[in-house]
Amino acid sequence: MEKEFNLKKILRALLFSTGEPLGIKDIQAVITRYHSELEKAAKSKEASEDSEQSVIEDIFAQVPTLLTATQIREAMDEIAVELSESGETYRLIQSSSGFKFAIAPEYADWVRLLRNDPRPQKLTRASLETLAIIAYRQPVTRAEIEAIRGVSADGAIARLTERELIKISGRADLPGRPIQYSTTQEFLDFAGINSLDELPASDVLSPSQISEWIKRASGTEVVDSDVGLPSPSESPDSPAAPVSSEGAEIISENPEESI
Repeated sequence: MEKEFNLKKILRALLFSTGEPLGIKDIQAVITRYHSELEKAAKSKEASEDSEQSVIEDIFAQVPTLLTATQIREAMDEIAVELSESGETYRLIQSSSGFKFAIAPEYADWVRLLRNDPRPQKLTRASLETLAIIAYRQPVTRAEIEAIRGVSADGAIARLTERELIKISGRADLPGRPIQYSTTQEFLDFAGINSLDELPASDVLSPSQISEWIKRASGTEVVDSDVGLPSPSESPDSPAAPVSSEGAEIISENPEESI
């Protein structure tokens, strides 16, 4: 065992030892267990074993009894920069679950071929719109999603559920007790955020506007002017062509619109 305490080397070793995200509390727990075991070892030694006792005490003194979250994050940031600048085949990424090593994007296809995995599919515009509504409105029912988008959401909901980006989170206190949907932990990783509080503010998806649109949609059609778009009379050069809900869904699901 090294006498010198090197936090970055220890963090690298811990990250390599597990395929699961490593949280700050996990790292702090390792430090706590380290000191606990050394204390037990020190107490079990007899006073006559001065040389071995001295070694234990030296090691014990090198390791801080407490690592703060800031110290751990700073060390992780330094590791991430070092890996990126050195052109390593892997990177250190942070998700809502913690820190982990991942293959650099330029080598991801080689790993996919080794595993014989299918090429990842991008989300269509319809799926992204549905995901955004759920993220900002959750928990939300299918009827509420369709009232906002104006088209069927069945296909988008099925794809997002299959990708484990959304989940059934309960039932609304409404007639028929419709199913409600919310985002998952995987969604946070997908969006690159640690919590829903980090979602950017959205004027378009303000709760008051959405509630008003849903209320009105139950009795009347939401027109272009309601959502800030020019009405057909204001755009004579671009007459609005009637499009059915089914047609709108097909257009929005065109793979060429994938983002």
